[in-house]
Amino acid sequence: MTKNYAEGIIRFKWLVIVLSLLAVMAMGFGAQFLTFTNDYRVFFSKENPQLLAFENLQDTYSKNDNVMMVLVPEDGNVFTGKTLKAVIWLTEQAWQTTFSTRVDSITNYQHTYAEGDDLIVQDLVFAEDELTEQRLQQVREIAINEPLLVNRLISPSAHVTGVNVTIELKGEEPTTENPKVVNFVRDLKQKFMQKFPGIDVKLTGIIMMNQAFPEAQQYDMKYLVPLMFGVFIIVLFFWVKGFSGTLTTLFVIVFSIVGAMGLAGWMGIALTPPSFSAVMIIPTMSIAHSVHILMNFIIAIHQGESRHEAMVDSLRINMQPVFLTTVTTAIGFLSMNFSDAPPFRDLGNIVAMGVVVAYLLSISFLPAMMMVLPVKEKVMDTHSSRLMVVLAEFVIARRKSLLIGMGVFIVLMISFVPSNELNDEFTKYFSTEIEFRRDADFASDNLSGLYLIDYSLASGEAGGVSNPEFLTKVESLANWFREQPEVIHVNVLTDIFKRLNRNLHGDDADWYKLPGQRDLAAQYLLLYEMSLPYGLDLNNQINVDKSSTRMTVMLYNMSTSAVIALENRAQQWLRDNAPATMQNDGASPTLMFSHIGFRNIRAMLTGTSVALVLISIILIFALRSFKIGLISLVPNLVPAGMAFGLWGITVGQVGLALSVVTGMTLGIVVDDTVHFLSKYLRARREKGLDAKDAVRYAFSTVGLALVATSIVLALGFMVLTRSAFLLNADMGLMTAATITFALIADFMLLPTLLMALDKKEIKNVE
Repeated sequence: MTKNYAEGIIRFKWLVIVLSLLAVMAMGFGAQFLTFTNDYRVFFSKENPQLLAFENLQDTYSKNDNVMMVLVPEDGNVFTGKTLKAVIWLTEQAWQTTFSTRVDSITNYQHTYAEGDDLIVQDLVFAEDELTEQRLQQVREIAINEPLLVNRLISPSAHVTGVNVTIELKGEEPTTENPKVVNFVRDLKQKFMQKFPGIDVKLTGIIMMNQAFPEAQQYDMKYLVPLMFGVFIIVLFFWVKGFSGTLTTLFVIVFSIVGAMGLAGWMGIALTPPSFSAVMIIPTMSIAHSVHILMNFIIAIHQGESRHEAMVDSLRINMQPVFLTTVTTAIGFLSMNFSDAPPFRDLGNIVAMGVVVAYLLSISFLPAMMMVLPVKEKVMDTHSSRLMVVLAEFVIARRKSLLIGMGVFIVLMISFVPSNELNDEFTKYFSTEIEFRRDADFASDNLSGLYLIDYSLASGEAGGVSNPEFLTKVESLANWFREQPEVIHVNVLTDIFKRLNRNLHGDDADWYKLPGQRDLAAQYLLLYEMSLPYGLDLNNQINVDKSSTRMTVMLYNMSTSAVIALENRAQQWLRDNAPATMQNDGASPTLMFSHIGFRNIRAMLTGTSVALVLISIILIFALRSFKIGLISLVPNLVPAGMAFGLWGITVGQVGLALSVVTGMTLGIVVDDTVHFLSKYLRARREKGLDAKDAVRYAFSTVGLALVATSIVLALGFMVLTRSAFLLNADMGLMTAATITFALIADFMLLPTLLMALDKKEIKNVE
């Protein structure tokens, strides 16, 4: 049947080529519907509990998506006339930012003081102020001693300051709204630096992080895709030894990308940095099918067969293993649908579609094209094929010592897996090639960062935020946080109450404490709110009926495990010290990213297990041997364990990206095992060879192809390590390591296991 299929492909080669092109065009037409998302929330499923908690908090208070503009005067002193005038100008201009709802800076900070019996609420610095040395010193003393400002909008040493713009995107045009804000802010930065030379500006905040996602995609498209194709052209030309094979394989690669991305468009998938990496993974996966078919084709030609005979023979011996590897690879990537992060589900689905498209093209378009394009037909031998013979003899002669040695090596490597700690830092998802990463690191080191946890603390009654007992508990929690080494700043309502209490007692420092009476506190709050200008109200801290208040805890950039540990300590404090109404989980993007790694690993354990069971069943039935199917599990499972062991030795931190590697690579590493076993069983069943000679046959017929495909796969994923999106880079590095270990296992472990366990004699052997 396979032979008849191959004969049909060759006979109707031009029709096959035309139909292939039409099919690719039909699939590729869907690419026009592809969209790119630039919202970090895409990493979280709609049912994610941390996302739900965060959205509930933002529905209660005003949203706090933001752009933070960090001003860095070259003289290292914010409190000069020039710099304060610059801050005033930038604050005024920042109100024009698209979708802005609030602008906070040290100059428009609502400073309060008493004037007789009156409470004065006004900007700390006005544009018309005469900024004498005495006035500058006064402003400095107020700012660096104000808990609401220091480590939030002014550094303790006053060498940098920030202008924070709160943004509320409408969500009506998600792909264009965020870029509009970023474009305005970047243009404002340029105008500012021209108007005030000597003051640098760093841009950070959630809005800038959102923009970093598509910018990372653009960087990869500009630099990595051409690099990957360059690598593939060199490797292909070396292995398939001809222009026609290289060109045809490149066609298969490009068509596979077009087909998969077009199908993604038809399915309405929105691209993100993880799912966009499919553009670089699909070529790596699709090239393997072509290499196997072409190398057997070339070997047959070098042995004296005609092109026609060589292609028919290559398709005959490769159809089953290529089909099996397609199915197992697709299952491995489809297991990513168990991921708790939607972008990785999309990645798995897109690559799975690409693998299937590549398979269909490799058994139709590729052989048809090779019949059309010129191919040198001459008998020759190669050093590389002789090398496989030498390697086979080495493995057979040293089979016992290799089996023991590989067993010890595998156990040793896997023993280091527990050295890995689940950790992530979401600001470090981007390489330093991306401006946001550099600016975010600077802001975190010098002022404040993106890491924060919000708490909605409920009093249990309307107007309860003025209850002294409630305020005392809130202040106790704030003070507890300030004692924690991870905390930079705590933004809490009680600081305003204490300041107002002092103001309305003649600015006497002894009265810098919470009001002791509820009605008095309520009056203070009402008086203060009535004096605040538009846009600087307390809606970001108090809910509508004044029953709850938000407390924001700003953190140093830290690992996910440290964030979760802090949150666990906070929850324990609340259980021990706070009433039930105040007890609720923190909410923020920081907590969302901190939990996603743990959630994803648990989800992917299930997905990988399902994939393993399905792949095992398929192999047992396809290979028609329960014993051989079980033997195949060993070289399929140990590579990922060895790679994670190596990671534990060298890095020791496993993040969101690596949580999907085992399921993803499971389908990849099965490919080599399937091809080796198919040739081994063909030798045993069709040729009647014993285990040793069957191993020799497998090495001689498929060894080179396994080396070629493994090199291509490893190099392809190594190119991915240069991605500007470090989740992709880590995933690429771990996958390349897994593929390398898989080749070692298939050459050094699998043959020794077969010779040790498959000793049944075959009848009619010579």
